[in-house]
Amino acid sequence: MKIRYLDLIEQTFEWPQDEFFLEEDHLRFHGIDLMELIERYGTPLRFTYLPRIGESIRKATGWFESAMDRLQYSGSYHYCYVTKSSHFRHVTEEVLRHGAHLETSSPFDLDIVRALEGSGHLDKSATVICNGFKTTAYVDRIAAMRSDGFKGILPVLDNELEFEMLSNAVKEPIEVGLRIASEEEPKFEFYTSRLGMGYRQILPFYREHLAGHPRLKLRMLHFFVNTGIRDTAYYWNELRKALDVYCTLRKECPELTALNIGGGLPIKNSLGFEYDYAYMIEAILEQIQQHCAEREVPVPDIFTEFGSFTVGEAGGTLFK
Repeated sequence: MKIRYLDLIEQTFEWPQDEFFLEEDHLRFHGIDLMELIERYGTPLRFTYLPRIGESIRKATGWFESAMDRLQYSGSYHYCYVTKSSHFRHVTEEVLRHGAHLETSSPFDLDIVRALEGSGHLDKSATVICNGFKTTAYVDRIAAMRSDGFKGILPVLDNELEFEMLSNAVKEPIEVGLRIASEEEPKFEFYTSRLGMGYRQILPFYREHLAGHPRLKLRMLHFFVNTGIRDTAYYWNELRKALDVYCTLRKECPELTALNIGGGLPIKNSLGFEYDYAYMIEAILEQIQQHCAEREVPVPDIFTEFGSFTVGEAGGTLFK
């Protein structure tokens, strides 16, 4: 009779898996003996396997670049890491070692960016996308870093107040983005699009505030769906609405060359996880390319902000 927990695992899931296997009755994670970690350091214990971070970055970059090759997509791809997913130095330094850019959501994140530049891990020309609620301290740090030569810093504006704060604070030319507040999925239990502007607000906002501005230049449109990147009618519908905004705005703003599709790439949260990353990424790029061709505008460079995808499968927590 099969009564062991392992028997249940083997009957329910594919086992062993890429990162998990048994060796001499010890569970190993990417070859690391987890029992040995427990015996050495005790529990609870949080650990990170750094090589998995680079593997995640290479995989996502490869999926996008391969899809662009197949589709003959003329834009470029840029991988950004969401610093709030893990602020640890060993994580952020590993991310930068693999060529990723950064995304921040608070003034404290920008202190980390400065420290990384000071230690030689980040160049001042690297892209740093500044999302999140813009407090006075956050805007002041953005303006100070731009004055100090961080040419790649790119604040994403959510409303008119943030525009006014930034316009008053910065003294040098700076590229900015506008965030679209996607509409909620039908029957979603609570409101999550607390940041950004409605689809119909973007074009009037650009015309009133950014067109002809002496320092602020619109480069990026930021689009994010609260449920993540999933093959659902809701996701494709929201993407099409965002592309309508991009194409309309692109005809009036030639400096608009980037579309940020945010984060939300799913990660493995159970042994039964399945997701066709390559298919989904190619389908997104194909939608963007077709939409732009129909509206006769150039395709945008693509930015993504993957935080959980970067670090979510690179470690874990061990308990007693």
